[in-house]
Amino acid sequence: MVEHADPSELKQQAWDWLRLLASGRASDLDARAFARWVRTSPFHQASYDEAKRRWDVLQAATGVLLQSDPVLAAARARAQRPVLVQRRAVFGALAAAAVGGVAVGVPLLGALSTASAAREEQTVAGEQRALEQVGHVQVTLNTRTHTRRQIDRGQTLGLELLDGEAAVDFRETGRPFSIAAGNGISTAESGRFEVRHLDGKVRVTCLEGAVRILHPSAPRALQARQQAVYDAHAVSGVAAIDPAVVSAWRRGQLVFHQTRLAEALQEIGRYRMGRIVLMNDKVRDKAVTGHFDIAALDLALTQLQHVFGLTARALPGGVLLLS
Repeated sequence: MVEHADPSELKQQAWDWLRLLASGRASDLDARAFARWVRTSPFHQASYDEAKRRWDVLQAATGVLLQSDPVLAAARARAQRPVLVQRRAVFGALAAAAVGGVAVGVPLLGALSTASAAREEQTVAGEQRALEQVGHVQVTLNTRTHTRRQIDRGQTLGLELLDGEAAVDFRETGRPFSIAAGNGISTAESGRFEVRHLDGKVRVTCLEGAVRILHPSAPRALQARQQAVYDAHAVSGVAAIDPAVVSAWRRGQLVFHQTRLAEALQEIGRYRMGRIVLMNDKVRDKAVTGHFDIAALDLALTQLQHVFGLTARALPGGVLLLS
């Protein structure tokens, strides 16, 4: 429960947020995730307020030191010039959070304007599509996926995954790319990762490189071949995964290993028009293991009917009853 969050963990999270938002590397999506985090509970707000108070003390002390040392002052000015440009994207979301009643005091250098925008894109049942004009990453959307692209000055900074599944492959390293889904945000600077958002649950998988997950309950750091799952209230621990199974959809396959029949049919149903309704409760929890081609899911359904002794009845609208 949020009410019983460890104070030391909240303190660390608050400092993590301050460092990220003041680093010049935060995106609009990061700022929105921060606004959700600080609104989670009065304890989150209090932890942020305390961290911000200490931050201001350190900033003031740094200012005094800079005034007495012109060499340090010149070095800081050189370091801050690119930061001014990078922070444009985050300013709009921080301002919106402040208007919404969130105490946002992250030090920003000057009154920065933003030209951010969002563009929604969707795939239909069975469609997989690579997004165009994403720049330093390749983003592939899986079937029945709905995203909102976050754009600033013509550059895609990240995606909001409203529903479905997206894969990110970096072409160039060093520039972060984020995917916001549900109550969290996942960010990487290199490698490959995937985010799946279905039925209120978000699954984040790191295939190569490293991924940082920011969530109101706790942060997570994923390395290659690791995965974490979260919902609106909590985030799981880090688990090892087999990339060949998790990313099979990108090779045109669905791979099940001791998967409940009901879950396997639900997954198959995402790739076809209509619905699959399993009416036989006796086989709902039976295990399914196998590889199925997405391009031949009718054959997969026929095989499952034979294995589990099911009778199929097709109805208008793509509805398939299995009893």
